[in-house]
Amino acid sequence: MNALTSLLDGFGTALTPVNLLWAAIGVLLGTAIGVLPGIGPAMAVALLLPVTYGLEPIGAFIMFAGIYYGAMFGGSTTSILLNTPGESAAVVAAMEGNPMAKSGRGAQALAAAAIGHFTGGMVGTVLLVALAPAVASLAVDIGAPDYFAIMVLAFIAVTSVLGSSRIRGLASLLIGLTIGLVGLDRMTGQQRLTFGSLQLADGIDVVIVAVGLFAIGEALWVAAHLRRRPPEPIPVGLPWLSRGDVRRTWKSWARGPFIGFPFGAIPAGGAEIPTFLSYVTEKRLSKHQDEWGKGAIEGVAGPESAASASAAGTLVSMLTLGLPTTAVAAVMLAAFQQYGIQPGPLLFEREPDLVWGLIASLFVGMVLLLALNLPLAPVWAKLLHIPRPYLYAGILFFAAIGAYAVGGEVVDLVILLIIGLIGFGMRRYGLPVLPAIIAVILGPAAEQQLRRALQISDGSVSGLVDTPFSVTVYAIIVLLLAWPLLKKGVARRRAEH
Repeated sequence: MNALTSLLDGFGTALTPVNLLWAAIGVLLGTAIGVLPGIGPAMAVALLLPVTYGLEPIGAFIMFAGIYYGAMFGGSTTSILLNTPGESAAVVAAMEGNPMAKSGRGAQALAAAAIGHFTGGMVGTVLLVALAPAVASLAVDIGAPDYFAIMVLAFIAVTSVLGSSRIRGLASLLIGLTIGLVGLDRMTGQQRLTFGSLQLADGIDVVIVAVGLFAIGEALWVAAHLRRRPPEPIPVGLPWLSRGDVRRTWKSWARGPFIGFPFGAIPAGGAEIPTFLSYVTEKRLSKHQDEWGKGAIEGVAGPESAASASAAGTLVSMLTLGLPTTAVAAVMLAAFQQYGIQPGPLLFEREPDLVWGLIASLFVGMVLLLALNLPLAPVWAKLLHIPRPYLYAGILFFAAIGAYAVGGEVVDLVILLIIGLIGFGMRRYGLPVLPAIIAVILGPAAEQQLRRALQISDGSVSGLVDTPFSVTVYAIIVLLLAWPLLKKGVARRRAEH
């Protein structure tokens, strides 16, 4: 009941004319940037993060929520029309959406994606309202050993789930942890990796790291491959669905959130795994098996609904534990820290207006997303015609302005370029970017919790595993690490028999 009352108060905050304006701007900007090839929600939020510095925290995060969901829908638009996913969660949408578009049903594919995002976002946000306060109240009792165990789980999970190999995931994680070490040691004041530079004494700002790895790294990577002729986008009319389409898709829209939300809430969940699970589920349950691979509308509706619900799920662990499970959540956590706000168990008590205003704005953002994007789909499709050189030159320009706005120092631009080159190198050698971003943000906090746990136990390592919660988390970590070996062992036994 308290959650419902708080949510109603949140609607009072979110529905003010100014905050409604920020939500609408966020949805439009997010969709416009998300539509552009190769630019996903994380890059959109990172690029627009410096723009919000002049706003009040509530207005800024309401705008971020709009950017998040808008960019996810924009990524689906690119996926369907150009067969170039704007982000990893939209990969599955291309599998059935692009064949639909090629057969003249691009409008129906976009409509199925838009309504899927709306349904998934609504159900996911309802689950967020129901679960987040309960998780926050339980998290208040979590101590330093437990927090350190959770962060280790996040590190292990992101390196295991993402990328083509665990070694590459671990390499990305180590790059992020190294960047996170730059600056003065919080406890001793010792300089670390500053090379005698006073500008680096405060560390490297997370915004610069995020913009560098995402925007600069991606722009340099695309520039290196510009000789290839980009594919031509497919024209699209106004999105609409027939009664037959609705009959085929409504169950897919309903199933998606319950697949997507749990994966969003767990460390390294994200939207990639649930979208594939939703796709497989819909394919098995479909009565139109002959259409799969040629443009089955269920293959767009279910995964897109799961992706949007997963986005709501990521906010549970981010708001209640301060634990980002996706790249976007990591950038949003950096935004919270820029305003001097630390997400965690006490956030719901200390900043109730901000939290519930943000959650209420998710409902508002979903409605705006559907209302604005269904009629504007042809406009977004035209953005795909921008020549790649101009597009990525613009990205480099805005990224540089954003980085300079953080501290007003020229050295920030140099650091941005260096991190951008690191991002380019990571793409060149197949290293996933998310582990590095999460390591930069959680690395210093993990170090602090480790030191606190060791201080409490007088330096004894047993202090890290002296609670039932931490033991449980470490057991999950062991299972994560051992699972591939167990899987291989089972496969060998089956092959022998």
